[in-house]
Amino acid sequence: MKKHFYLVFSLLVAAIFVGTAAAQADTSPARTPDVPFVPTPHPVVEAMLKLGEVKASDHLYDLGSGDGRIVIAAAKNHGTKGVGVDLNPILVEDATRNAKDAGVSDKATFKTGDIFEFDFFDATVVTLYLLPDINLKLRPILWEKLKPGTRIVSHAFMMGGWEPEKTENVNGSRVFLWRVPSKAEQKKITAAESKP
Repeated sequence: MKKHFYLVFSLLVAAIFVGTAAAQADTSPARTPDVPFVPTPHPVVEAMLKLGEVKASDHLYDLGSGDGRIVIAAAKNHGTKGVGVDLNPILVEDATRNAKDAGVSDKATFKTGDIFEFDFFDATVVTLYLLPDINLKLRPILWEKLKPGTRIVSHAFMMGGWEPEKTENVNGSRVFLWRVPSKAEQKKITAAESKP
């Protein structure tokens, strides 16, 4: 009887250890995130959505969505369907919970994924709070995947020599709006950047 008890106990401990290890593996990002999570202040979130002319008919993607506040605000205040993409599964869980708490989980969804590989071709608006070098690395992907005219709104950081259509200052933060240019315009922008 004692042998049986120790066998069952040992198997139970092993199962808990394996389950804990698996859970920890599931919560680690697939690779080191490109930027640390720094939440966008709520007034800046609203300024981004206003500058991007976000409305109920839009399909918004927030690349590097953190706690989900941009997608949630778009859903709650503008009726917009949106998807947040983040490399960190813990942040995706937090954002999903935040959307549920805000009563917008039918409109705001969150996915664990790499923004450089994620398919967001159906976006009408893309929001970002990354870093200048990440924006620049992402720019050709945005140009390739998105239709001309798609709005891109960035908190704080530019996209190289691609001049924004509009810029706003909000509580010491800058917000930028671009619209995806035609292929011909993309070539002009790239050519202008390469000139000494």
